[in-house]
Amino acid sequence: MARVPSPERLFDVFGGIDIYLFDQVLRGRITSTMRVLDAGCGSGRNMVYLIQAGVAVSGIDADADAVAAARAQAATLGLADAQARIVQGAVDALPWPDASFDAVISSAVLHFARDDAHFVAMVREMWRVLAPGGLLFCRLASSEGIAHQVTPVGNRRFMLPDGSCRFLVDASMLIGLTTRLGGELVDPIRTTLVHDQRAMTTWVLRRS
Repeated sequence: MARVPSPERLFDVFGGIDIYLFDQVLRGRITSTMRVLDAGCGSGRNMVYLIQAGVAVSGIDADADAVAAARAQAATLGLADAQARIVQGAVDALPWPDASFDAVISSAVLHFARDDAHFVAMVREMWRVLAPGGLLFCRLASSEGIAHQVTPVGNRRFMLPDGSCRFLVDASMLIGLTTRLGGELVDPIRTTLVHDQRAMTTWVLRRS
């Protein structure tokens, strides 16, 4: 009988991976044969498992310190060319050619958009580098279920009950954008409500 890894060992294997991204891995939608971009990778929490699973991972983030941390972690985990694969830059101006990736991850990034134009620009850039048949995974703040608790401050940005200010989407906006992109939802749009704090929505679509 196989031994169950300890909680400490599980963290070594999976890092701080977004549990909803982990769900996509468990369902076989992100595999070791894929080229994956973490758009807004931060210090690389979602890369730990993917690198160790042999996925060809790249990352980008605007924060120089976060990029340095992600590169150091990736190199320790054995990612070849970590310096070249993880770069500093903006999600709305990705430095990769069209159709470079089989999956693009955007975890807790899009809700930092300045306005509608910035939001759409980030989404369209991620879509541009996504190969036909590729998967776009986004998790972001929304107004679903908490519209009565948020205060507008302009440009689709709102003060949330937790005190943060975020660009908020709703399901109808995401469905409309899916249609305009020519994509296909692979899961129903799902929202997790954190009582009296925020709502986080998971949007997963495939490039037809």
